[in-house]
Amino acid sequence: MTKLSVNINKIATIRNSRGGDTPNVVEAALNAERFGAEGITVHPRPDERHIRYQDVRDLKRVIATELNIEGNPVPRFIDLVLEVVPAQVTLVPDAEDAITSNAGWDTRAHRQFLTDVIARFHAKGIRTSIFLDPKPELVESAAQTGTDRIELYTEGYASAYADDREAAIRPYLATAVEAGRFGLGVNAGHDLSLRNLRYFADTIPGLLEVSIGHALISDALYFGLENTIQLYLRELK
Repeated sequence: MTKLSVNINKIATIRNSRGGDTPNVVEAALNAERFGAEGITVHPRPDERHIRYQDVRDLKRVIATELNIEGNPVPRFIDLVLEVVPAQVTLVPDAEDAITSNAGWDTRAHRQFLTDVIARFHAKGIRTSIFLDPKPELVESAAQTGTDRIELYTEGYASAYADDREAAIRPYLATAVEAGRFGLGVNAGHDLSLRNLRYFADTIPGLLEVSIGHALISDALYFGLENTIQLYLRELK
């Protein structure tokens, strides 16, 4: 069954807007686990505008489920991952000034770079995932890097879902099938929500994990965090 990893970046955004330590991101992560989350995702950026590097260290000490660290593998990020040793690192090619992730890797152009980075993480026993647009033609070069998984960048699916969900999911299905052919696991994330999650999870073969933050934390404002996590788990089941 597909695992739900809760991205807690938005918790840190609220905290940072006022200074201090309210809401506390470690407490939020522990509560998310207690309410049924099967993983915690964080995406520290160089300016630390939401999740801070120290948050990642603090989280690693206490969470019982899988910690997934997302980010662009610049030297400081690589050092953090090698220090913390999470269960999974998801490599995302976001620019420093990006509001949010907005594209996957060109695995052909960056194959050697990704291969070198992934080898360093594998030496520490860290599972790796490459953030990828729904382009089947990029899967073979992704596999050649030695990565364990790809993470499908699902903004395009979410944006087109209401108009024609079958057309919206078609390139994702093709990419997932290709990933299976090369023995890669499949994760997914970005703009997945209670509105569109079930169809995606039901349609994509071998979907191992979804990472959801913005929609889930927003829903929690109305439904409460415990109820919201249970609602998302229900969609995955």
